[in-house]
Amino acid sequence: MPFYNPPDPMIQTLRFVLGDQLTRNLATLRDLDPARDVVLMVEVGDETTYVRHHKQKIAFILAAMRGFAKSLEKEGIRVDYVKLDDPANTHSFTGELGRAVTRHKPACIVVTEPGEYRVLEMMRGWPDMSGVPVEIRDDDRFFCSRAEFAAWAKDRKSLRMEFFYREMRRKTGYLMQGDAPVGGTWNFDSENRKALPRGHQVPIRRRPAADPELRAVLDLVAARFADHFGDLEPFVWATDRAGALAALREFVAERLHLFGDYQDAMKSGEDFVYHAVISPYLNAGLLTAREVCDAAVNAWRDGTAPLNAVEGFLRQILGWREFVRGIYWARMPDYAATNYLNAQRRLPDFYWTGDTKMKCLRETIGATRRNAYAHHIQRLMVAGNFALLAGIAPAEIEEWYLIVYADAYDWVELPNVHGMVLHADGGVLGSKPYAASGAYIDRMSDYCKTCVYDRRKRMGADACPFNFLYWNFMIENEAKLARNPRLAMPYRTLGAMAPAERETLRAAASAFFESLER
Repeated sequence: MPFYNPPDPMIQTLRFVLGDQLTRNLATLRDLDPARDVVLMVEVGDETTYVRHHKQKIAFILAAMRGFAKSLEKEGIRVDYVKLDDPANTHSFTGELGRAVTRHKPACIVVTEPGEYRVLEMMRGWPDMSGVPVEIRDDDRFFCSRAEFAAWAKDRKSLRMEFFYREMRRKTGYLMQGDAPVGGTWNFDSENRKALPRGHQVPIRRRPAADPELRAVLDLVAARFADHFGDLEPFVWATDRAGALAALREFVAERLHLFGDYQDAMKSGEDFVYHAVISPYLNAGLLTAREVCDAAVNAWRDGTAPLNAVEGFLRQILGWREFVRGIYWARMPDYAATNYLNAQRRLPDFYWTGDTKMKCLRETIGATRRNAYAHHIQRLMVAGNFALLAGIAPAEIEEWYLIVYADAYDWVELPNVHGMVLHADGGVLGSKPYAASGAYIDRMSDYCKTCVYDRRKRMGADACPFNFLYWNFMIENEAKLARNPRLAMPYRTLGAMAPAERETLRAAASAFFESLER
């Protein structure tokens, strides 16, 4: 029998706001009555350690939560805020909600649906635990609701982002002329694959001003999470809405015009290139998807950013971000357990240390350690490509991505890694594995020029590991992938190889994997 507390007539509604819901227009807060309601916010140990998050990720979320709570209090809203070092903290969402119900005796509890399936499962148990009705509201900060995506996906043989993206363009009217896309094409991806020219200077990204609360949070994280991955300082993130808006304005003014051209480019020592670096703010709620898209489209209308740049940026937010969320909720919980390519290898230690001779991986992991961030090509075509070719077990590499990136939450991380990076879902999210040899990395970066390995060689002591691992991957998975029309060209090349060459490639890969284990 659940314990029932008689309702206090002074408190009508307890409104529980999670750490990735820092949006003033959140559904939880929309009809708030300051005279009758209390907002509950909690910092709990379970959420910092269910995976061992990057230090900057923890600090960013805690500081942003504290700042958001203060902004609500300035409006005259009563906030019940539980800090991580509160001696009475139970360190779980369920435990802290139970304590808050005891304190306030509300008539009802209001929450917005969470971004993670495991938290939704918790929420479903809260009415029985608390003895209080719990209303779970739709998270309408997204363009596409879970129900709308499910209706779109129903009865489709394949789920492809491009077709979903076109529906979202029609729905929102972004970059549309009636029913036709502006510029006569939906996708300018073919124009957006340029490497940075030699000597090109990337604009310097300004570091946000420190929030007054931040120092206390950094000290707390340094003391409590010293053994977690990543550098804590210099801290690179704004922690309030004003700082997030400033970062968005800076991107639109200084980087958006070349984002299209160079969104896939990588350069030694340049951690951000022309990327917006706003995904942590967007995924925590300090920015909304609509205002981000509006800012980009308005730059095109004003003539300050070209169509290929704005469309490429819009596709990331309106297309991929919405699409992977839809896949997540449509396919969970079974989605995470699939392993189409039967990948079983453990994650190499260098993903944590950066101690590898491969320059591209060293650069990507170094940026990740410094910033809790790497841009999408580093994540997909360097760290992810290696994991795919090496057959890293999905759960191991997925946990790594969830740990190391400040913008990583299960709803966005899992489909991107499980489906797009690893092809572990067998083609639910993407039509082919994103496997590539060293030639792609060389084309899009300057990494290979100073690497000890030669990206032009398939075999030999100084051959780029991506080369022989690529062909080993194609050989190992030939039975499952050879009929894929998007892989017809590499499998024709493989078919023309002499048996001895295939065996030599396989032997090189085997020796390499043995060296990783050592």
